[in-house]
Amino acid sequence: MRKVFLLAVLAFSFLCRAGAESIIYEVKSPDKKISFSVMYNFYNNAVYKVSVDGKDVIGWSALGMTQSADDVCKVTDIHPITKKVYMHKGVWKPLWGKRTVVRDEYNWRSFALISATGVDNLDVRVYNEGVAFRLTSLTNCYEHTNFNFADDYTAWFYNGERHNIGPENLSDTGGERLPLMTIKAADDLYLALHEAGLSADGWPMRLQSKSGSTEFGVIPERIDTEGQYVGAWRVLMVGKTPGDLVDSHLLELLNPEPEGDFSWVRPGVYLWDWRIDGAVWDGYRYGMNYDSWTRMIDFAASQGFQGLVLDANWYGPEFEKDSDPTKGDKARDVQRIIKYGKDMGVGVWLYLNDVAGTNYPIEETLAQYEEWGASGVKYGFMNGNPQEKNRKTQEITALCAKHHLMVDYHDYPVHPFGQMRTWPNAVTREYCKAQLDGRQIFQPKTFVTSVFVNMVAGPIDQNNGFLELHQGRTTRKDNNQEVPTTVTGEIARTLITWSGATVIPDIPEYYQKYPTLLEFLSAEKQPWQESITLAGEIGEYIVMARQNKDGDWLIGAATNEEARTLDIPLSFLGRGKYSATITTDAADTHYRTNRETLNAFDPLNVNRKSSIRLDLAPGGGACVLIRK
Repeated sequence: MRKVFLLAVLAFSFLCRAGAESIIYEVKSPDKKISFSVMYNFYNNAVYKVSVDGKDVIGWSALGMTQSADDVCKVTDIHPITKKVYMHKGVWKPLWGKRTVVRDEYNWRSFALISATGVDNLDVRVYNEGVAFRLTSLTNCYEHTNFNFADDYTAWFYNGERHNIGPENLSDTGGERLPLMTIKAADDLYLALHEAGLSADGWPMRLQSKSGSTEFGVIPERIDTEGQYVGAWRVLMVGKTPGDLVDSHLLELLNPEPEGDFSWVRPGVYLWDWRIDGAVWDGYRYGMNYDSWTRMIDFAASQGFQGLVLDANWYGPEFEKDSDPTKGDKARDVQRIIKYGKDMGVGVWLYLNDVAGTNYPIEETLAQYEEWGASGVKYGFMNGNPQEKNRKTQEITALCAKHHLMVDYHDYPVHPFGQMRTWPNAVTREYCKAQLDGRQIFQPKTFVTSVFVNMVAGPIDQNNGFLELHQGRTTRKDNNQEVPTTVTGEIARTLITWSGATVIPDIPEYYQKYPTLLEFLSAEKQPWQESITLAGEIGEYIVMARQNKDGDWLIGAATNEEARTLDIPLSFLGRGKYSATITTDAADTHYRTNRETLNAFDPLNVNRKSSIRLDLAPGGGACVLIRK
């Protein structure tokens, strides 16, 4: 009845305004620096634009819903549903994230887009960190939203399990691209284009452009719905530096608050049995077996790590339909190690391939894992088209939450869209190329690009922290290729990479070989109280500072193939005196020829007025642990 009444009111409004000039409606950010404007133009297209500091970054661009993929969206009026622009001012306190307190402040307004086929709603929010808008339709529909960038900016794109695309000029793109899309619009203006709040029925966003054009469009996909369809938020993040994009929680804020108790979620550092398989130390050969698992559990307990991830084939060959995910192969040993871990205060994750997840009742499997006492599930190789994978991912995430299991999706997962706010158990996913699988593409530049592209979308599982880096092949069974990094750079990457589960791939003895690096790794205690990207350029380098739950500060720095020296001010520290333990690459360290050398300096007295100098070798990094 309300829908009929709204249609009648809007139809009356249209008749009253017939022939009148279109009105431009504007919504500004709380600090007045970012604005979103919407109107319908001479061609009866609903169009919008986005400005930053009074300058357009997205020129007039079409938006709307149609009933055919080839239709052009026409409107007869744009009518405000809300009388004025309203302000929302709140605070989000995530269970875990980049910081413990997140300001949730924006201005918002809603509009009705009236056309011959019905009425669609447009909701607009403008934050100090960017713009978000979404369309709602009452019919089966296709979304037509364009982004007509105001200049030929430089962009980088997510590229699946390959090195990121870019830098490239927008006009040179041509063809399909996947978000997240990071854009350098000026030396002091960076943008990121993505989506948030993707519904279970939605298609993950894909972008299309024509060569020679700076306009991108959402590729329209049919949405079949029995009732109202609420589209995903289209989000343009805004920052003065690329680090501002990295530090933002804007995507999470555009998702609903969680329902229920998630206090059982345990973010932190987790060991992994996949890369230890075949490693040899002092005559002992590690394998994916109970004896090796107990050694890993003992080490995790001694360092305060949260747990151990058991990877594929524990219940039989993962791609075989007959491999039973609750009864196969090592299932009894798995139950034993979970109990052993619980006795030691260490959780255990279980791998689950989509073959078993599809051919065996998924909820029964997850309920069995909960009964055993497992902490989480690593879900691999999900099949289906993007919409099917999105729907299945959301279903499994909810089921995992029901059974008190954290979850990590691998192997071309659906991109993150801020869902860790609604589902804090969705702690990470391989929205990248896990570096130990990607020798053909993973170079130092890959890391310092992906952290400004992939990681802006959400937490990613990159499996950093491998320390057997001597020249020559390793002893590992699955992938024994050399890793193009340095030991200091590897541990720095574990801090820089935002993830609710920092999954590290080496055996205990290699971490114990480097005491200052192990101390740094053990200090990565989540939830983080604060995170600040101190410096960085896309594809060049990054310096990240995070404050752990005990109040200690950790700084990780990583560079591309070029050596560099960085002076880092410590102005983010509180008042008082601190002690800084600094570990850097040695003078002769190089990611190609001399990976396992480092300098571990005596603790240095510092305060908020101090600066520290970090010398980074080619492909290397630095680790700094600061305590009061």
